[in-house]
Amino acid sequence: MTSLLRHGWRLALALATLFSLLAGCSALDTQQRRWIFQPETESWRRGLQATEGMADVWIEFASQETGQPARLHALWHPRPEANAPVLLYLHGARWGVNGSAHRVRRMQSMGFSVLAIDYRGFGRSSAALPSESLAHEDAGAAWDWLAHRYPAQQRYIFGHSLGGAIAVHLASEVADVQGLMLEGTFTSVADVFSTMRWGWLPVSWLITQRFDSAERIARVRAPVLVVHGSDDTLIKPELGRALYENASEPKRWVLVEGGSHHSTHSVGQAHYEEALRDLFGWKP
Repeated sequence: MTSLLRHGWRLALALATLFSLLAGCSALDTQQRRWIFQPETESWRRGLQATEGMADVWIEFASQETGQPARLHALWHPRPEANAPVLLYLHGARWGVNGSAHRVRRMQSMGFSVLAIDYRGFGRSSAALPSESLAHEDAGAAWDWLAHRYPAQQRYIFGHSLGGAIAVHLASEVADVQGLMLEGTFTSVADVFSTMRWGWLPVSWLITQRFDSAERIARVRAPVLVVHGSDDTLIKPELGRALYENASEPKRWVLVEGGSHHSTHSVGQAHYEEALRDLFGWKP
C-alpha cells in the first residue's frame, strides 16, 4: 500500500510538472506571437488616405488550423490592362495593409495588379492572435483567390520584412508562382534575435515562431529578387544577403544605398524596375 501511495504521488507530481511546463510553453508561444506580429486593428491615418482608389476585397475560407470560418480583408489595386500580371503583397509586423498602401501603389505603377491582404488579427480581418501557421494559411487562401479569378495571368509574390518570411513559405509550396520579391527580410527569427542587444543569450530553442526562411527558400523554383537597405537597423543587411545566398538560381541581390527598413522601397524604386527587367524579363 505504501509503495502504491508513493508511486501515485510520484505520478501526480510528474503530471503536475508536465502540465506546468505545457502551460508555460503555451504562455511563451502566446507572448512570442504578440511580440513578433504586434497586430494592430486600428488604421494608420496617412496609410488610410493612401488607399484612395483601391477597392476593398473580402476573402472567406474554412480554416484548417482553427476549424472555424475565416475572413480576410484585402486591398485590390488593379491595372487598367486586362492581361496585367497579378501580385500578392504580404506586409510585415504591426501595421496592416493601410500602412503598406504606398508600396502597393508603387508596385501597381510598375505594372502589377496588386492584392494586399491583412492576416487574421490585423485590421478588419477575422479576430485572432496571428501565428506563423495562421499567416501561412492566410497567404495560401489569398493565393488561391488570385488563381481562381485570374488563372491566365502571371502571378508573383512580394513580402516585406516579416511578410518576406511568409512569402518564402508560400512560394516554396506553390508551383504556379512566376517570381518572388523580398524586401528587408531575414533568414530566421532566431537569426534576427542574434543581432540584437541580448542576442548572445542561448534562447534559440525557446523560439516557437521560427520562420526558417533560409531552409525554405532553396525549395523555391521561381526567380528570386532580394532587396535590402544599407541603413536598415531593424533587419541587418547581412541577414538579407544570407537569405539570397541560400536561394537557387536565377536570383538577384540588390543593396539600396541609404535605404532604411521603411524607406528602401521608395529610395530603390529604380533598382526594382531594373531588376524586374533583368531577372523577370519584365516590360511594363
